[in-house]
Amino acid sequence: MKYIGLQSQINRNNFRSILVLLAFPAVILLGVYIFFSFLYYPYYQVANWYFLFYLPWIAGGVAIWFLIAYKFHSSLIRLSTKSTTLNRKENMRVYNLTENLCISVGMKMPKLHVIQSDALNAYASGLNEKTYAVTLTTGIIDRLTDKELEGVIAHELSHIRNKDVRLLIISIIFVGILGFLVQLLFRSLLYGGSGRRKDSKIDGRVMLVALAIGVVVYMLTILFKFALSRKREYLADASAVEMTKDPIAMASALRKISTNHELDVKSADVKQMFIANGKSKRKNLFNKLAGLFATHPPIDKRIAVLEQM
Repeated sequence: MKYIGLQSQINRNNFRSILVLLAFPAVILLGVYIFFSFLYYPYYQVANWYFLFYLPWIAGGVAIWFLIAYKFHSSLIRLSTKSTTLNRKENMRVYNLTENLCISVGMKMPKLHVIQSDALNAYASGLNEKTYAVTLTTGIIDRLTDKELEGVIAHELSHIRNKDVRLLIISIIFVGILGFLVQLLFRSLLYGGSGRRKDSKIDGRVMLVALAIGVVVYMLTILFKFALSRKREYLADASAVEMTKDPIAMASALRKISTNHELDVKSADVKQMFIANGKSKRKNLFNKLAGLFATHPPIDKRIAVLEQM
C-alpha cells in the first residue's frame, strides 16, 4: 500500500473522526426509529411522537457514556494490560530511540509504559498530548535489535501522529455502547420474557424485534470498526518507514513479532490496539471470510508490502 502523505492522512483521519462521532449516534437513533416504526406500524405519526419523546433521553445517555469512557479510557487500558511506567534510568535505550524519533519529526514525546511479558507486542494509546503513550512489552524490548525496535516505536508514534489512536478509541467507545445495548436486550428477552401476564407473548415479540434490529446495527458498526483498524496498520507501517528509512528492519521486526505476540489481555477492544493481533496467515475460504472480522491484516501481507518498498 503506497503511503499517501502524513498531512493528508492526518486530515483524512480528523475528518473520519468527525464522521465517526456523527455516524455512531446516528446509527443508534436510526435503530430506535426503526423499532418504533415497526412497533406502531402503520401509525407512523404515533411512532414519530414516541421517537421524539425518547430522543433527548437516548441522546443524553449516549453522551454521558461517551464522556465517561473518553475521560477514563487511558486508566482502563492500563488496567486491562497491567502496564506500568517505563523507568527512564533503567531503559535509556528505549527512551533514546523514542526521543530521537520524536525530535526527527518535531513531535512531543509521549509517555512510555511497559508490560511485563515475554510476548512481543506494543501499542499506542491516548486522545491528546496529555494522554498519548507508547507501551512495549519486555519481550519486544529484549528480543529486537535497535533498528527493529526503532521501527516498532516509529509505527506506534505514527498512530499518534496520524490521529489513528483517537479514531480507533472513539469507534471502540461507540461500538461498546451498542454492544451493551444488545446484551441488555438479550438478557431482558431471556429472563424477562416469560412472565405470566396476558401480554407477555406480545412483550416477547417486541423484545425480539428490538434485539434483531440491535444485532444488525451492532454487526455493521463492528465491520466498520475493523475495516478502519486494518487499514491503519498498513498506513502506520508505511509511515514508520518514512520516519526510519528502513523497511527491511520493520519487516524483520514483524517477522519476529509473528512468532510470539499473544498476550493475556481479556478485552478484545484493547487487543485491537496492539501492533499484532490474530493469526499471521489465511489459507482457506473460511478464514478469508473471517478476515472481515479481523482487527489486523495478516502479518505476512504487511511484510510483503514492506519488502517491496
